[in-house]
Amino acid sequence: MSEKPGDMTPVVDLTRERGTGPIRTRRPIYVDLLPPCNNACPAGENIQAWLALAQARKFRAAWETLVRDNPLPAVHGRVCYHPCESNCNRGDVDSPVSIHAVERFLGDLAAQQAWPMPQNAAPSGKRVLVVGAGPSGLSAAYHLARLGHAVEIREAGPVPGGMLHFGIPAYRLPRSESPTLECLSAATRKSPGTISRVRRARARAGPDRRGNGAGAASAAGGSRR
Repeated sequence: MSEKPGDMTPVVDLTRERGTGPIRTRRPIYVDLLPPCNNACPAGENIQAWLALAQARKFRAAWETLVRDNPLPAVHGRVCYHPCESNCNRGDVDSPVSIHAVERFLGDLAAQQAWPMPQNAAPSGKRVLVVGAGPSGLSAAYHLARLGHAVEIREAGPVPGGMLHFGIPAYRLPRSESPTLECLSAATRKSPGTISRVRRARARAGPDRRGNGAGAASAAGGSRR
């Protein structure tokens, strides 16, 4: 008769490796990091939040989450170079999520349904002048209005939009999608004016509050004259 072989599996001594076993010398720490798509988004959108709502067909809730960070989703969905998709984890499995297409869909749906822009704050009693109705000026006015401030935009050009209107061709950004001030907030009103009026507004704003470059915004509290 042959002897039955013994168990050759070694006994693991968990006390020798001082990691996270019975004897621990290291403590796990939870670190809250941004998803790759959020981290890559130039507008800082909460992408995974509104994508989850859109997947659940809660389109208005998805749009409201989106416009907390970006007031022009229909525009961005058409002209943004979407680095979020280049950093999407799904690309390692098959193909990235078409984030810009969903963003464009939500922006177009909001325009079709005439959803009002959400406002989260009561009127503050403060007034702000924004010089320039380019993308920066429109965004600044929108976020200021959401904080409860009364905002006026002064633009020297014939239409709002700045580089969105004059710098991007119509085949890429149809003129029907050009931003209008009415979509931003009821508290925001346009004052087209002339270049001289805009220059006077810049002078009142002061050199420390002037925007530089195309589409830059200048904001200053005070007069509406």
